[in-house]
Amino acid sequence: MDSQLDSLFEQYAEDRHFSGAALIKGSGGIRFERAYGYAHRGFKVPNAMKTKFDTASVTKLFTAVSVLQLVDRGALSLDDRIVDRVDLTGTCIPGDVTLAHLLTHTSGIADDADEELGESYEALFVHKPNYSIRNCVDFIPQFAYKEPKFKAGTDVSYNNCAYVLLGLAIEQAAGRSYRDYVGHHVFRACGMDDTSFAAKDDGDAAIAEGYEASYDEYGQVRWRKNVYSFPPIGTSDGGAYTTVGDLDLFMRAVAGGKLLSCEMTAAIMKPQTSIAREFGKGTVVNGYGFHFVYDGEGKLVRMYKDGVNAGVAAMLAYTPDSETTSIILGNQTCDIWELHRKAEQLLSVRT
Repeated sequence: MDSQLDSLFEQYAEDRHFSGAALIKGSGGIRFERAYGYAHRGFKVPNAMKTKFDTASVTKLFTAVSVLQLVDRGALSLDDRIVDRVDLTGTCIPGDVTLAHLLTHTSGIADDADEELGESYEALFVHKPNYSIRNCVDFIPQFAYKEPKFKAGTDVSYNNCAYVLLGLAIEQAAGRSYRDYVGHHVFRACGMDDTSFAAKDDGDAAIAEGYEASYDEYGQVRWRKNVYSFPPIGTSDGGAYTTVGDLDLFMRAVAGGKLLSCEMTAAIMKPQTSIAREFGKGTVVNGYGFHFVYDGEGKLVRMYKDGVNAGVAAMLAYTPDSETTSIILGNQTCDIWELHRKAEQLLSVRT
């Protein structure tokens, strides 16, 4: 095990409340793996490498792969208009929004909570019970009647509900529920035996609980469970539970062409819009589910997908040249993005 990586993660566990698991694996094997903190704080149940964590928006990758699988089978087309696949009569979803727009966050449709504008996702459930949303269709009233932000294809804005619509398109094309489709054609197809859409209100679900930090008047941290912060079970925009090992299996199955045709594998492994945004000293460009980060000289740094909710933090990054995955899943408030960047810097020194 890399001693510097070990020291870095230990520091974040001791000083910055990191609770979760991490895995860094290259073509030559595992470079780092370790779990920290508790899956259940009350009973002091420790996290382990096989602990299942909420992935938040990393789930969107499973949705993107599912859409591209159905494109491979001729059941969907990336140029399909979403209004031709899903009944959106009377809504504000424009008629020119395609599946490709939804996949790349260039649809321009309104989100239920526009987090880029500082809107709180948790605030949606102050007056509406979160347990009333369990399936993709249940999200429609929260966003579909809002006016679009911009014309499809002219700008980029991260959008959770774009993936809700993709989930509905998957259900229409496959003739089965989103969770059933993904469970069979993605999770089981690449051996992700420790991955599922577990529900937080399922008493038998062997999953890590999520804890959000709050602070009292003396600056002391107080932990609260995230059971009221978002819907109790995942759908196509987020919420699948998995292990760091299963995410590695998934990434390697995608990159190795085990889930998609050669054409669709090539498509998911590269950007799919020319609209770039500043990212540190480089840029980030969206693809089908993944984001692609380039340095100031135009070299690909990583492709990745992350996710965050109250008491949930997730990062899946992949470097194609070295076939390296770096994965962090957390169930407690912590800046895992800074942790990931520092781990990446240590890796780059050794590469």
